[in-house]
Amino acid sequence: MKKKFRLSLATQILVGLTLGIIVGGIFYGSPKIETYLQPLGDIFLHLIKMIVVPIIISTLIVGVAGTGDMKQLGRLGGKSLLYFEIITTVAIVVGLLSANLFQPGAGINMNELSQGDISKYVATTEEVKHEGPFDIIVGIVPTNIIQAMSEGDMLAIIFFSVIFGLGVAAIGERGKPVLDFFQGVADTMFWVTNLVMKFAPIGVFGLIGVTVSKYGFASLIPLGKLAILVYATMLFFIFVVLGLVAKFTGISIFFLIKVLKDELILAFSTASSEAVLPRVMMKMEKLGAPKDIVSFVIPTGYSFNLDGSTLYQAIAALFIAQMYGIHLSIGEQITLMLVLMVTSKGIAGVPGVSFVVLLATLGTVGIPIEGLAFIAGIDRILDMGRTVVNVIGNSLASLVMAKWEGRFDSEKMKNYFKDNKNLA
Repeated sequence: MKKKFRLSLATQILVGLTLGIIVGGIFYGSPKIETYLQPLGDIFLHLIKMIVVPIIISTLIVGVAGTGDMKQLGRLGGKSLLYFEIITTVAIVVGLLSANLFQPGAGINMNELSQGDISKYVATTEEVKHEGPFDIIVGIVPTNIIQAMSEGDMLAIIFFSVIFGLGVAAIGERGKPVLDFFQGVADTMFWVTNLVMKFAPIGVFGLIGVTVSKYGFASLIPLGKLAILVYATMLFFIFVVLGLVAKFTGISIFFLIKVLKDELILAFSTASSEAVLPRVMMKMEKLGAPKDIVSFVIPTGYSFNLDGSTLYQAIAALFIAQMYGIHLSIGEQITLMLVLMVTSKGIAGVPGVSFVVLLATLGTVGIPIEGLAFIAGIDRILDMGRTVVNVIGNSLASLVMAKWEGRFDSEKMKNYFKDNKNLA
Protein backbone atom coordinates (compact mmCIF):
# COMPACT_ATOMS: atom_id res chain seq x y z
CA MET A 1 0.00 0.00 0.00
CA LYS A 2 1.38 3.41 -0.99
CA LYS A 3 2.09 5.94 1.74
CA LYS A 4 0.11 9.17 1.50
CA PHE A 5 2.31 12.12 0.56
CA ARG A 6 2.01 14.70 3.32
CA LEU A 7 3.87 17.95 3.89
CA SER A 8 5.11 18.59 7.43
CA LEU A 9 3.79 21.63 9.32
CA ALA A 10 7.17 23.36 8.96
CA THR A 11 7.12 22.87 5.17
CA GLN A 12 3.52 24.11 4.92
CA ILE A 13 4.41 27.24 6.92
CA LEU A 14 7.47 27.87 4.74
CA VAL A 15 5.27 27.56 1.63
CA GLY A 16 2.81 30.06 3.16
CA LEU A 17 5.71 32.38 4.04
CA THR A 18 7.19 32.20 0.51
CA LEU A 19 3.84 32.78 -1.20
CA GLY A 20 3.12 35.67 1.17
CA ILE A 21 6.43 37.34 0.29
CA ILE A 22 5.77 36.87 -3.45
CA VAL A 23 2.18 38.20 -3.31
CA GLY A 24 3.21 41.08 -1.01
CA GLY A 25 6.04 41.98 -3.39
CA ILE A 26 3.78 41.91 -6.45
CA PHE A 27 1.19 44.16 -4.79
CA TYR A 28 3.70 46.41 -2.99
CA GLY A 29 2.16 49.81 -2.20
CA SER A 30 -1.40 48.65 -2.92
CA PRO A 31 -3.70 49.29 0.09
CA LYS A 32 -6.35 46.94 -1.37
CA ILE A 33 -4.26 43.81 -0.78
CA GLU A 34 -4.35 44.43 2.99
CA THR A 35 -8.16 44.26 2.87
CA TYR A 36 -7.97 40.67 1.61
CA LEU A 37 -4.88 39.35 3.43
CA GLN A 38 -5.15 40.96 6.88
CA PRO A 39 -8.30 38.99 7.85
CA LEU A 40 -6.42 35.70 7.22
CA GLY A 41 -3.67 36.73 9.67
CA ASP A 42 -6.15 38.17 12.18
CA ILE A 43 -8.27 34.99 12.21
CA PHE A 44 -5.20 32.88 12.97
CA LEU A 45 -4.00 35.21 15.76
CA HIS A 46 -7.52 35.31 17.23
CA LEU A 47 -7.64 31.50 17.21
CA ILE A 48 -4.33 31.44 19.11
CA LYS A 49 -5.54 34.00 21.67
CA MET A 50 -8.71 31.91 22.06
CA ILE A 51 -6.82 28.78 23.14
CA VAL A 52 -3.89 30.23 25.14
CA VAL A 53 -5.79 31.25 28.30
CA PRO A 54 -7.71 27.95 28.78
CA ILE A 55 -4.47 25.99 28.23
CA ILE A 56 -2.47 28.01 30.77
CA ILE A 57 -5.22 27.88 33.40
CA SER A 58 -5.93 24.15 33.04
CA THR A 59 -2.31 22.95 32.80
CA LEU A 60 -1.15 25.17 35.66
CA ILE A 61 -3.99 24.09 37.95
CA VAL A 62 -3.35 20.40 37.14
CA GLY A 63 0.42 20.83 37.58
CA VAL A 64 0.21 22.74 40.87
CA ALA A 65 -2.56 20.55 42.31
CA GLY A 66 -0.51 17.46 41.39
CA THR A 67 2.43 18.84 43.37
CA GLY A 68 0.45 20.54 46.12
CA ASP A 69 3.61 21.83 47.81
CA MET A 70 3.59 25.59 48.45
CA LYS A 71 7.18 25.57 49.65
CA GLN A 72 8.36 23.83 46.49
CA LEU A 73 6.35 26.23 44.32
CA GLY A 74 7.78 29.26 46.15
CA ARG A 75 11.30 27.92 45.63
CA LEU A 76 10.61 27.38 41.91
CA GLY A 77 9.23 30.93 41.60
CA GLY A 78 12.28 32.45 43.31
CA LYS A 79 14.75 30.45 41.20
CA SER A 80 12.87 31.25 37.97
CA LEU A 81 12.87 35.01 38.60
CA LEU A 82 16.57 34.92 39.53
CA TYR A 83 17.39 33.03 36.33
CA PHE A 84 15.24 35.37 34.22
CA GLU A 85 16.96 38.44 35.67
CA ILE A 86 20.46 37.06 35.04
CA ILE A 87 19.75 36.00 31.43
CA THR A 88 17.92 39.20 30.43
CA THR A 89 20.74 41.28 31.97
CA VAL A 90 23.27 39.29 29.92
CA ALA A 91 21.10 39.95 26.83
CA ILE A 92 21.18 43.72 27.51
CA VAL A 93 24.97 43.66 28.03
CA VAL A 94 25.49 41.67 24.78
CA GLY A 95 23.29 44.19 22.93
CA LEU A 96 25.19 47.20 24.33
CA LEU A 97 28.59 45.65 23.54
CA SER A 98 27.50 44.82 20.00
CA ALA A 99 26.19 48.35 19.34
CA ASN A 100 29.37 49.92 20.80
CA LEU A 101 31.63 47.66 18.77
CA PHE A 102 29.90 47.95 15.37
CA GLN A 103 28.34 51.45 15.62
CA PRO A 104 25.26 50.75 13.43
CA GLY A 105 23.95 54.33 13.71
CA ALA A 106 27.17 56.12 12.83
CA GLY A 107 27.10 58.03 9.53
CA ILE A 108 23.36 57.51 8.94
CA ASN A 109 21.73 60.38 7.02
CA MET A 110 18.34 60.89 8.68
CA ASN A 111 17.07 62.80 5.63
CA GLU A 112 17.20 59.55 3.63
CA LEU A 113 15.00 57.70 6.11
CA SER A 114 11.20 57.60 6.11
CA GLN A 115 9.44 58.02 9.45
CA GLY A 116 6.80 55.67 10.76
CA ASP A 117 3.85 56.55 13.00
CA ILE A 118 4.62 55.87 16.68
CA SER A 119 1.76 57.90 18.21
CA LYS A 120 -0.11 54.81 19.48
CA TYR A 121 3.03 53.65 21.31
CA VAL A 122 3.49 57.11 22.86
CA ALA A 123 -0.06 56.94 24.27
CA THR A 124 0.59 53.50 25.76
CA THR A 125 3.90 54.69 27.23
CA GLU A 126 2.16 57.52 29.07
CA GLU A 127 -0.07 54.94 30.79
CA VAL A 128 2.96 52.80 31.73
CA LYS A 129 4.91 55.83 33.05
CA HIS A 130 2.08 56.79 35.40
CA GLU A 131 2.38 53.46 37.18
CA GLY A 132 4.26 53.38 40.48
CA PRO A 133 7.15 51.01 41.23
CA PHE A 134 4.86 48.52 42.99
CA ASP A 135 2.01 48.67 40.48
CA ILE A 136 3.30 45.59 38.62
CA ILE A 137 3.23 43.59 41.88
CA VAL A 138 -0.25 44.91 42.75
CA GLY A 139 -1.42 44.17 39.19
CA ILE A 140 -0.42 40.52 39.54
CA VAL A 141 -3.33 40.02 41.97
CA PRO A 142 -6.56 40.18 39.94
CA THR A 143 -9.70 41.84 41.30
CA ASN A 144 -11.76 40.01 38.69
CA ILE A 145 -10.33 36.84 37.17
CA ILE A 146 -12.92 36.83 34.34
CA GLN A 147 -11.79 40.33 33.34
CA ALA A 148 -8.12 39.26 33.58
CA MET A 149 -8.92 36.31 31.28
CA SER A 150 -10.73 38.52 28.75
CA GLU A 151 -7.79 40.97 28.70
CA GLY A 152 -5.18 38.19 28.49
CA ASP A 153 -3.46 39.49 31.64
CA MET A 154 -0.96 36.62 31.90
CA LEU A 155 0.54 37.42 35.33
CA ALA A 156 -2.90 37.73 36.95
CA ILE A 157 -4.03 34.48 35.30
CA ILE A 158 -0.91 32.66 36.52
CA PHE A 159 -1.40 33.99 40.08
CA PHE A 160 -5.04 32.86 40.21
CA SER A 161 -4.27 29.44 38.69
CA VAL A 162 -1.46 28.78 41.20
CA ILE A 163 -3.67 29.74 44.18
CA PHE A 164 -6.58 27.70 42.80
CA GLY A 165 -4.31 24.68 42.19
CA LEU A 166 -3.01 24.85 45.76
CA GLY A 167 -6.64 25.00 46.97
CA VAL A 168 -7.57 21.88 44.96
CA ALA A 169 -4.56 20.03 46.45
CA ALA A 170 -5.43 21.19 50.00
CA ILE A 171 -8.97 19.74 50.01
CA GLY A 172 -7.72 16.26 49.06
CA GLU A 173 -10.30 13.75 47.75
CA ARG A 174 -13.01 16.43 47.46
CA GLY A 175 -10.81 18.20 44.90
CA LYS A 176 -10.43 15.11 42.67
CA PRO A 177 -13.49 15.86 40.46
CA VAL A 178 -12.19 19.43 39.97
CA LEU A 179 -8.74 18.10 39.06
CA ASP A 180 -10.27 15.59 36.61
CA PHE A 181 -12.30 18.40 35.03
CA PHE A 182 -9.23 20.60 34.42
CA GLN A 183 -7.23 17.59 33.16
CA GLY A 184 -10.03 17.03 30.66
CA VAL A 185 -9.96 20.72 29.69
CA ALA A 186 -6.18 20.55 29.17
CA ASP A 187 -6.40 17.41 27.01
CA THR A 188 -9.25 18.93 24.97
CA MET A 189 -7.42 22.23 24.43
CA PHE A 190 -4.28 20.45 23.19
CA TRP A 191 -6.46 18.63 20.65
CA VAL A 192 -7.94 22.01 19.64
CA THR A 193 -4.38 23.39 19.34
CA ASN A 194 -3.49 20.72 16.76
CA LEU A 195 -6.65 21.66 14.84
CA VAL A 196 -5.82 25.41 14.94
CA MET A 197 -2.28 24.68 13.66
CA LYS A 198 -3.78 23.41 10.39
CA PHE A 199 -4.71 27.04 9.67
CA ALA A 200 -1.19 28.31 10.49
CA PRO A 201 0.18 28.31 6.87
CA ILE A 202 -2.80 30.43 5.71
CA GLY A 203 -2.38 32.82 8.67
CA VAL A 204 1.34 33.15 7.94
CA PHE A 205 0.59 33.83 4.25
CA GLY A 206 -1.75 36.68 5.23
CA LEU A 207 0.50 38.25 7.85
CA ILE A 208 3.73 38.24 5.84
CA GLY A 209 1.90 39.31 2.66
CA VAL A 210 0.56 42.43 4.40
CA THR A 211 3.99 43.26 5.86
CA VAL A 212 5.79 43.03 2.51
CA SER A 213 3.05 44.92 0.62
CA LYS A 214 3.22 47.74 3.19
CA TYR A 215 6.96 48.18 3.64
CA GLY A 216 8.52 46.27 0.76
CA PHE A 217 12.25 45.58 0.88
CA ALA A 218 13.34 49.15 0.08
CA SER A 219 12.85 50.12 3.75
CA LEU A 220 15.58 47.63 4.70
CA ILE A 221 18.32 49.22 2.56
CA PRO A 222 19.06 52.43 4.59
CA LEU A 223 18.72 50.48 7.86
CA GLY A 224 20.41 47.33 6.54
CA LYS A 225 23.35 47.66 8.92
CA LEU A 226 21.00 47.78 11.92
CA ALA A 227 18.97 44.78 10.71
CA ILE A 228 22.09 42.68 9.99
CA LEU A 229 23.66 43.59 13.34
CA VAL A 230 20.47 42.77 15.29
CA TYR A 231 20.16 39.34 13.62
CA ALA A 232 23.89 38.56 13.94
CA THR A 233 23.85 39.49 17.65
CA MET A 234 20.76 37.37 18.21
CA LEU A 235 22.46 34.38 16.59
CA PHE A 236 25.50 34.96 18.82
CA PHE A 237 23.22 35.09 21.87
CA ILE A 238 21.42 31.87 20.90
CA PHE A 239 24.46 29.75 20.05
CA VAL A 240 26.98 31.16 22.54
CA VAL A 241 25.07 32.45 25.60
CA LEU A 242 22.06 30.10 25.53
CA GLY A 243 24.32 27.39 24.08
CA LEU A 244 26.55 27.55 27.17
CA VAL A 245 23.52 27.54 29.51
CA ALA A 246 22.17 24.49 27.67
CA LYS A 247 25.56 22.75 27.87
CA PHE A 248 25.78 23.29 31.63
CA THR A 249 22.42 21.58 32.00
CA GLY A 250 23.38 18.68 29.72
CA ILE A 251 21.26 19.74 26.74
CA SER A 252 22.48 20.63 23.26
CA ILE A 253 21.10 23.95 21.95
CA PHE A 254 21.17 22.43 18.43
CA PHE A 255 19.01 19.54 19.62
CA LEU A 256 16.55 21.96 21.28
CA ILE A 257 16.30 24.03 18.08
CA LYS A 258 15.66 20.87 16.02
CA VAL A 259 12.92 19.84 18.47
CA LEU A 260 11.31 23.28 18.17
CA LYS A 261 11.83 23.61 14.39
CA ASP A 262 8.12 23.88 13.49
CA GLU A 263 7.38 26.29 16.34
CA LEU A 264 10.36 28.54 15.55
CA ILE A 265 9.36 28.85 11.89
CA LEU A 266 5.81 29.72 12.99
CA ALA A 267 7.02 32.20 15.64
CA PHE A 268 9.30 33.86 13.07
CA SER A 269 6.57 34.08 10.44
CA THR A 270 3.89 35.51 12.76
CA ALA A 271 6.20 37.51 15.10
CA SER A 272 4.02 36.11 17.89
CA SER A 273 5.27 34.09 20.87
CA GLU A 274 1.68 33.28 21.82
CA ALA A 275 1.20 31.45 18.53
CA VAL A 276 3.52 28.65 19.68
CA LEU A 277 2.95 28.67 23.45
CA PRO A 278 0.71 25.55 23.63
CA ARG A 279 2.95 23.41 21.41
CA VAL A 280 6.15 24.56 23.13
CA MET A 281 4.66 23.57 26.51
CA MET A 282 3.71 20.14 25.12
CA LYS A 283 7.18 19.53 23.72
CA MET A 284 9.08 20.63 26.85
CA GLU A 285 6.97 18.24 28.89
CA LYS A 286 7.79 15.44 26.43
CA LEU A 287 11.48 16.32 26.75
CA GLY A 288 11.43 15.63 30.48
CA ALA A 289 10.35 18.78 32.32
CA PRO A 290 7.46 18.14 34.78
CA LYS A 291 4.02 19.57 33.95
CA ASP A 292 3.95 22.00 36.92
CA ILE A 293 7.38 23.45 36.04
CA VAL A 294 6.55 23.84 32.33
CA SER A 295 3.13 25.39 32.98
CA PHE A 296 4.63 27.87 35.48
CA VAL A 297 8.01 28.78 33.96
CA ILE A 298 7.10 29.28 30.28
CA PRO A 299 4.03 31.58 30.72
CA THR A 300 5.88 33.56 33.44
CA GLY A 301 8.89 33.81 31.14
CA TYR A 302 6.65 35.47 28.53
CA SER A 303 6.51 38.45 30.92
CA PHE A 304 9.92 38.33 32.59
CA ASN A 305 12.29 36.52 30.22
CA LEU A 306 12.15 38.32 26.86
CA ASP A 307 15.80 37.82 25.91
CA GLY A 308 15.39 38.78 22.25
CA SER A 309 13.40 41.90 23.08
CA THR A 310 15.83 43.23 25.70
CA LEU A 311 18.83 42.55 23.43
CA TYR A 312 17.12 44.45 20.59
CA GLN A 313 16.15 47.35 22.89
CA ALA A 314 19.79 47.83 23.94
CA ILE A 315 20.99 47.90 20.30
CA ALA A 316 18.12 50.16 19.15
CA ALA A 317 18.74 52.67 21.97
CA LEU A 318 22.42 53.07 21.05
CA PHE A 319 21.59 53.08 17.32
CA ILE A 320 19.34 56.13 17.81
CA ALA A 321 21.95 57.84 20.01
CA GLN A 322 24.64 57.25 17.36
CA MET A 323 22.30 58.47 14.59
CA TYR A 324 21.86 61.79 16.45
CA GLY A 325 25.60 61.96 17.22
CA ILE A 326 25.02 61.58 20.98
CA HIS A 327 27.89 59.99 22.87
CA LEU A 328 26.81 58.00 25.92
CA SER A 329 29.39 57.57 28.66
CA ILE A 330 29.88 54.23 30.44
CA GLY A 331 27.91 55.63 33.37
CA GLU A 332 24.99 56.60 31.11
CA GLN A 333 25.04 53.18 29.46
CA ILE A 334 24.94 51.52 32.88
CA THR A 335 21.94 53.74 33.72
CA LEU A 336 20.34 52.69 30.42
CA MET A 337 20.95 49.02 31.29
CA LEU A 338 19.43 49.40 34.79
CA VAL A 339 16.36 51.21 33.43
CA LEU A 340 15.87 48.55 30.73
CA MET A 341 16.10 45.84 33.41
CA VAL A 342 13.12 47.43 35.18
CA THR A 343 10.99 48.70 32.26
CA SER A 344 11.19 45.46 30.26
CA LYS A 345 9.51 43.41 33.00
CA GLY A 346 5.84 42.62 33.36
CA ILE A 347 4.34 44.47 30.35
CA ALA A 348 4.50 41.67 27.77
CA GLY A 349 0.76 41.99 27.08
CA VAL A 350 1.18 45.59 25.90
CA PRO A 351 0.97 45.94 22.06
CA GLY A 352 4.35 46.85 20.53
CA VAL A 353 6.06 46.11 23.85
CA SER A 354 9.61 46.76 22.59
CA PHE A 355 8.66 50.23 21.33
CA VAL A 356 6.83 51.00 24.57
CA VAL A 357 9.86 49.96 26.64
CA LEU A 358 12.19 52.06 24.48
CA LEU A 359 9.91 55.11 24.68
CA ALA A 360 9.82 54.78 28.46
CA THR A 361 13.62 54.38 28.61
CA LEU A 362 15.31 56.66 26.05
CA GLY A 363 14.50 59.93 27.80
CA THR A 364 16.32 58.85 30.97
CA VAL A 365 19.68 59.10 29.18
CA GLY A 366 18.86 62.04 26.92
CA ILE A 367 18.15 60.14 23.67
CA PRO A 368 15.38 61.76 21.55
CA ILE A 369 12.35 59.44 21.46
CA GLU A 370 11.52 60.83 17.99
CA GLY A 371 14.36 58.64 16.68
CA LEU A 372 12.13 55.57 17.07
CA ALA A 373 10.01 56.79 14.15
CA PHE A 374 12.99 56.15 11.85
CA ILE A 375 13.15 52.43 12.72
CA ALA A 376 9.37 51.85 12.86
CA GLY A 377 9.37 50.68 9.21
CA ILE A 378 11.62 47.69 9.87
CA ASP A 379 10.35 46.90 13.37
CA ARG A 380 8.21 44.02 12.07
CA ILE A 381 11.26 42.44 10.37
CA LEU A 382 13.28 42.73 13.59
CA ASP A 383 10.31 41.57 15.70
CA MET A 384 10.29 38.26 13.80
CA GLY A 385 13.88 37.57 14.92
CA ARG A 386 13.47 38.63 18.54
CA THR A 387 10.34 36.45 18.85
CA VAL A 388 12.43 33.39 17.92
CA VAL A 389 15.03 34.26 20.60
CA ASN A 390 12.24 34.73 23.18
CA VAL A 391 10.77 31.30 22.37
CA ILE A 392 14.13 29.49 22.56
CA GLY A 393 15.03 31.32 25.79
CA ASN A 394 11.78 30.39 27.55
CA SER A 395 11.82 26.79 26.31
CA LEU A 396 15.36 26.37 27.64
CA ALA A 397 14.38 28.05 30.92
CA SER A 398 11.81 25.32 31.68
CA LEU A 399 14.46 22.61 31.17
CA VAL A 400 17.01 24.55 33.25
CA MET A 401 14.50 24.89 36.11
CA ALA A 402 13.62 21.19 35.91
CA LYS A 403 17.35 20.33 36.19
CA TRP A 404 17.91 22.89 38.98
CA GLU A 405 15.00 21.40 40.95
CA GLY A 406 16.40 17.89 40.42
CA ARG A 407 13.17 16.80 38.73
CA PHE A 408 14.28 16.46 35.11
CA ASP A 409 13.22 13.11 33.60
CA SER A 410 16.20 11.97 31.50
CA GLU A 411 14.35 8.81 30.41
CA LYS A 412 11.64 10.92 28.81
CA MET A 413 14.25 12.80 26.79
CA LYS A 414 15.91 9.55 25.71
CA ASN A 415 12.56 8.13 24.63
CA TYR A 416 11.71 11.33 22.74
CA PHE A 417 15.09 11.10 21.02
CA LYS A 418 14.44 7.45 20.07
CA ASP A 419 10.95 8.24 18.73
CA ASN A 420 12.30 11.14 16.67
CA LYS A 421 15.53 9.77 15.16
CA ASN A 422 15.46 12.49 12.50
CA LEU A 423 16.56 14.92 15.24
CA ALA A 424 19.93 13.21 15.55
